[in-house]
Amino acid sequence: MFDQTPEQGRPGRAPSINVLGGVLKPCSTRPVTGFYRDGCCNTGAEDLGLHTVCVVLTAEFLTFSKSRGNDLSTPMPQYGFPGLNPGDRWCLCASRWKEAYDANAAPQVVLEATHAVTLQVVSLAALKQHAFRPN
Repeated sequence: MFDQTPEQGRPGRAPSINVLGGVLKPCSTRPVTGFYRDGCCNTGAEDLGLHTVCVVLTAEFLTFSKSRGNDLSTPMPQYGFPGLNPGDRWCLCASRWKEAYDANAAPQVVLEATHAVTLQVVSLAALKQHAFRPN
């Protein structure tokens, strides 16, 4: 499904296209995010969790995620993880975003930085309902 590298037909990353059809924009380098820790919500065959939704975290979502067993706010220095705070941007698993959406706890989404593969899990209409609009 993700092995779309055109040259030589080798497995690799899915093309870096966002949910709007444009070039995938960076999500965050402070803190550095993405499955590949490249600051983007890129994905590939190795990314079984589909870390493709660029979100702007809220206290409500961090509490929700922790209640579901995924504590994103506590630092884990042994893994180089600083812990996340409200206002941080992060590449979230598409299924976790959908779960939060269904529970009315979904964080805002940076559409230009959310990978197109997300649309296999979440509708564009749902993502647009939570589109981040900077002040």
